Amino acid sequence: MDAQGRGRADNIDPADQWVLNPNTGEYELRLTPSAPQSGVPRPRRGSPANAVPGAGTRARRAPERESPATPGPDVPGPRRRRGAPAEPPPGRRKGRTKPKKSKAKKILLWTGGSMAFVLVAVSAAGYLYLKHLEGNVSTTDVGSAGKKGFSKDEAFNILIIGTDKRTGKGNEGYGDKGSVGHADTNILLHVSKDRTNATALSIPRDLIVDVPDCPTKQPDGSEKVVPGTQNVRFNTSLGQDGRDPGCTMRTVKAVTGISVDHFMMADFNAVKTLTSAVGGVDVCVAHAVNDKESHLKLPAGKSKVEGEQALAFVRTRHSFGNQGDLDRIKVQQQFLGSLMRKMSSSDTLTNPAKLISLAEAATKALTVDTGIGNVSTLKDVALELKKVPTKNITFTTVPVLDNPAEKVKATVVVNQSQAPAVFDAIKSDVSFTAVKQKEKKEKAEVAARLKGTRSAAADIRVDIYNGGAPGGSAQETLNWLQNTEGVPKSSQLGNAAAPLSKTTVEYSPDQADQARKLADLMGLSASALKPGKSEKNSQGLPAIVLTLGKDFKGAGVSLTTPTKAPEVDKSTADKTVCAS
Repeated sequence: MDAQGRGRADNIDPADQWVLNPNTGEYELRLTPSAPQSGVPRPRRGSPANAVPGAGTRARRAPERESPATPGPDVPGPRRRRGAPAEPPPGRRKGRTKPKKSKAKKILLWTGGSMAFVLVAVSAAGYLYLKHLEGNVSTTDVGSAGKKGFSKDEAFNILIIGTDKRTGKGNEGYGDKGSVGHADTNILLHVSKDRTNATALSIPRDLIVDVPDCPTKQPDGSEKVVPGTQNVRFNTSLGQDGRDPGCTMRTVKAVTGISVDHFMMADFNAVKTLTSAVGGVDVCVAHAVNDKESHLKLPAGKSKVEGEQALAFVRTRHSFGNQGDLDRIKVQQQFLGSLMRKMSSSDTLTNPAKLISLAEAATKALTVDTGIGNVSTLKDVALELKKVPTKNITFTTVPVLDNPAEKVKATVVVNQSQAPAVFDAIKSDVSFTAVKQKEKKEKAEVAARLKGTRSAAADIRVDIYNGGAPGGSAQETLNWLQNTEGVPKSSQLGNAAAPLSKTTVEYSPDQADQARKLADLMGLSASALKPGKSEKNSQGLPAIVLTLGKDFKGAGVSLTTPTKAPEVDKSTADKTVCAS
């Protein structure tokens, strides 16, 4: 900026407003100074006249002195370098000329200004696009059936529901005509706390269960309790009598003992739009398929399906196995594994058009609970799931038996000799695949907490709190410890300050022998022991703090968690299996 234009906003060169910060390497907007100053920093003595501070060399900004516009009588004129043309004598110039900026600097600064403009424009467009996607998402308030928010630091359980409701053009040939939208496909997806593994547990729609009473939110904001029903198909937990997905979540908890945090629900259109968005999904069949009911026609071997053909693939059951729902579940698991591989492939992740198409399709296809009912949270869920290697995503099904009450086998019941171990493994965050174990040192330190002497039961001093166990659990445990196990120095102090997922025992170092004995009585694993501080009991004496968590099963019931998952019929998301 020249001297004549100094301080005038209308003469500011836009390129001069963006400067390179040598400390950060970033271009920064330099606002118009409040006091007159040189528009271009003076070069340091000995530096080239057109040098750009920070461009190639580290520039220190020295205090600047303002030079007089013209030399005074006592100020010598500028010295002329040897070989340089003589300056015109004073008064012979045709007006002051604007000093030329370095061409490199000009380009650099204009580029910085343009880049900043692009970034601002992209940010604004991204914000508007996110708001647009927000409008695509449908939500249902399931109340206390799920969590109010999503945590990136905890294990989480999402119930994925596929309904048989006919919605959208072209779906007339699928599902039951006039269906209210039953829970046709159900997968409980458990993602481990450390994100090393995940388990997708399929729940048969024809599983006989007791559906509990279900509070549901009505359109006018009121609440209506839909009465429970006994000895009915699992799929009636949704749609029947006005039940919402929260009812299905509660039914899962009643059957498995696993708390469901959130749900995602989709209808037939979701399969069509999601597969088209990623450019098709690879599937494999052991033999050629020509199903007149679903209109699926595929040659033996590998094929790519999308749209109507993809929907026909996951709906077909007459072409595989015993033509029942359990065989169709296996086909759906194989399809979902392939869809996961395609969605996480570089072909999808590096293709902006596919990503946008996928974002549009996913947000339009899904109905979710209000706890994850915004695009930002759904993105967080997707990013957490993306951390899990596909080789450690296990697909399995609730162990079942044919319903013994039926002569013509149409429904199934939970296999009580096998299913509880599966449910316990999921609740205890145990992987069904071989994953990298935690550091041996850490494991040894935890295991060592149970090694050492035990005090007598009568010497244990413990305060009991309820930290998420059923109501009355603290009092029940107090009675059991005092009257059955001989622990008279115990007291019940009500509810803990915050709920816990697992029961814990906190103690000071000098109470380790008491903590180990209490762990033996309670059936607690080493991980439940938390060395730290004790608290003062009502007599002012140090006492162990026993907090009953959500895993508490009752006084005298062992809480030792499984360390290994049971053997089950399973598949993993990284492998292609041909449906047969």
